[in-house]
Amino acid sequence: MHDRGSCLTRKASERRFEPSAAWSWWLVCALVSLVVTPAAGQDAGSLIKAEVERLQQSLKEKPLSHPDFPNANAGMGDLLKSVLQAQAAGKLYVSLEQLAQAEDFVYGVWLVMDKAEAVKGGLPIFEIEWEKASASVDALNRDARASDSSGAPVMLQALIGTALGKTLPLLEGGREFAVATEPKDGLFNPGEAKGEAQFAAFCASLHLRRNGTPYPLRTLLPELQQLQQKTNAAFQPPRSIELQTQFMVLNSTLKLAQDFDASRFYAGALSQYLLAVFDYGMLDTIVPGPAEQAALKNALAAARRRLDASLRDDSMAQFILEHAELNLAHPDGSAPSADDWKAAKVMLDQVLPAYYAAEKPPAMVAQAAGKTVDITLVRWPYT
Repeated sequence: MHDRGSCLTRKASERRFEPSAAWSWWLVCALVSLVVTPAAGQDAGSLIKAEVERLQQSLKEKPLSHPDFPNANAGMGDLLKSVLQAQAAGKLYVSLEQLAQAEDFVYGVWLVMDKAEAVKGGLPIFEIEWEKASASVDALNRDARASDSSGAPVMLQALIGTALGKTLPLLEGGREFAVATEPKDGLFNPGEAKGEAQFAAFCASLHLRRNGTPYPLRTLLPELQQLQQKTNAAFQPPRSIELQTQFMVLNSTLKLAQDFDASRFYAGALSQYLLAVFDYGMLDTIVPGPAEQAALKNALAAARRRLDASLRDDSMAQFILEHAELNLAHPDGSAPSADDWKAAKVMLDQVLPAYYAAEKPPAMVAQAAGKTVDITLVRWPYT
């Protein structure tokens, strides 16, 4: 999608996490009590703008400056400008998705800046700082879990729940990095956890309400199993070597979708499944020619008409179309790149159909015949 750093598009170099089994039941309980509280007199767009301005001011007062993150401050400034451009263009969910990226990264770098010198004292000092970060995350998560989000759009539920679901694995991952290498290497992850918790609490403060009937969420296990099989089959040389990073990201996304599905957080499972469909589609898609580009624009217009006529909560389809529209019509007026055209093609030809197919009853889940053996593959740490 327009900027591959999202629930449906993200940079291939983005650090990923592997959720542990411990948080699955906690996540289900947390989502039962999530809230979207009205913010008196302000709409979501105004609140997003205010949050971006808060971050911009904070970055003026405390710029991102660390040798491990060169040019971070300039890059974050560009990302926050993109959030404001998406918000001004009416792309609500894209702006929230980009805001999540910003909160995650900023708080991660800040913790490294603040505590790298202190944790040179060794793991006991790191543990003290880790406990402080964990307590801060817990406090923010309590804010996000304070009330009921059952009436919120499904895309907002996915954004909140995914952010909440990242906090514990990131905290655990930071501790593992500190032990495996050195204490300073464990700081970025707890900082990210605070950023994710901050974002979840912010989203929980918005007054978004579902339009129309609910989207019929369900288990996506059959679809996830099928996509995993296709991914495994595609992982063959030379492509498995040339696109190793893309395959790692795709498999990590599928793992997260399966974990969400197992914990019955179906909004999060759907968003991650659609992201995996996008990632898989981008492995093979070629740049469309002029005739196909015209057809894509027509398909996008038709998809927009269908969405506008919907009497159901299709906020996740809204998110997909927001990305496709931004790919083909940049806020700065620049022409779409080759990757923009490829992304728009995958979204319209594969991701959007997968979204509408997911509203139908699930197919039978394939069961292996005979006895089975469970094999656990351990990857260290969170690679």
